Amino acid sequence: MKSRFKIPALVFHASAILLASFTQASADSAKDAISTTAAPEARLKFYGWIEGGATGNTGSPHDGQNFGRLFDDRSNQALLNQVSATAERALDPKATCFDWGFKTQVMYGSDARFTRSVGLLDQTGNQRYQPDLVEAYLNLHFPILTEGGVDLKAGKVVSLEGAETIDPRTNFFYSHTYIFNYGIPMTYTGATATVHVTSELDLIGGVTRGVNTSTQDNNGSAAFQGGFALNLLDGKFVVSAITNIGPETPDKNSKYRFLNDVTAVWKITDKFTSTTDVNYTFDRAAKAACYGVAESLTYQINDWLSVGGRAEIWADPKGFYAVQIGNNTDMMTLMRDGVVYDPRTVGGGDTTYGALTLGVNIKAPVGGPIQGLVFRPEVRLDTALNSGKSPFNDSKDRSMLTFGLDAILTF
Repeated sequence: MKSRFKIPALVFHASAILLASFTQASADSAKDAISTTAAPEARLKFYGWIEGGATGNTGSPHDGQNFGRLFDDRSNQALLNQVSATAERALDPKATCFDWGFKTQVMYGSDARFTRSVGLLDQTGNQRYQPDLVEAYLNLHFPILTEGGVDLKAGKVVSLEGAETIDPRTNFFYSHTYIFNYGIPMTYTGATATVHVTSELDLIGGVTRGVNTSTQDNNGSAAFQGGFALNLLDGKFVVSAITNIGPETPDKNSKYRFLNDVTAVWKITDKFTSTTDVNYTFDRAAKAACYGVAESLTYQINDWLSVGGRAEIWADPKGFYAVQIGNNTDMMTLMRDGVVYDPRTVGGGDTTYGALTLGVNIKAPVGGPIQGLVFRPEVRLDTALNSGKSPFNDSKDRSMLTFGLDAILTF
């Protein structure tokens, strides 16, 4: 069947969604293990953003899905991905005595189908657009053990693993890697301590309820999350290595899943940045591993234009991890109960995936209460690297070519 997707129509639709809404401002990445910026003038901040976009699939799959994607899973359709609002009191990175902070972030949109956690807003309906409490935590600084002290974060927090985040403002591309979608947690609930051993080294460790769980757990057992972060070359080279270990299969407390991720960000020059993400995950219950690497290169041409490319190889030898979610509630029932109900929720089999993405970030001039407007067009090619596999476009094609565009409005 020939594609009927018209990029201008979807671009107009996505822009209309964005301009009909409003929200948010700038905030530091929630994933920085080591703070390298000065304390903000205002400790208490309120900010938000709206993101909407569309992904055109040249294969026009009948099920309307882009296999291997989560936040941009719907083909040839416009999405209101996120309407997010945040209240935050950041810790003073130069504090020499006790300090405290907090963060609360709420979201409404299609992305919430994949960010919700077990026990919290996990049965709020079956619509495409859903609410989520993405983060709600207390942050405490204690001037103990080392000159830099110890930070304790307790509550619901976004994952420390991976090069990409739920927050679209910290990502260069609209689409996400296989590592982000299938190899790391979205969020965790628990308590994690960061010991600032030196200005270059942080040690991290804590106890959580497991991957994407909050007030309830699918097996009742705790998990460990920990690792280290290095801040080298005056902040131009940052490396984090984080592992999450715990049982994740419903009702199987002794079958552990090991999620391991190493991320390296190198500011080669002031305008040229390399980001490398390496991931290995193993689940004992399924006796299944997935692993891969993603490399991104971005270059800032001027104040309003940046270009970037990303290449990824990711293997799912037993077909356990990569799956398209047909029903708006299937992701949550899969995590909570280990079952799905929609026949369109299918895996890709024992496949090794390759993906190449090229994109541009365009910052539009804004004024008044609006602090930023960014458009992110991209073109992406996904393919099965092992022969005889056809996971894409109604499980008929070996490759999938998509054109994506989103816009992020911040204030």
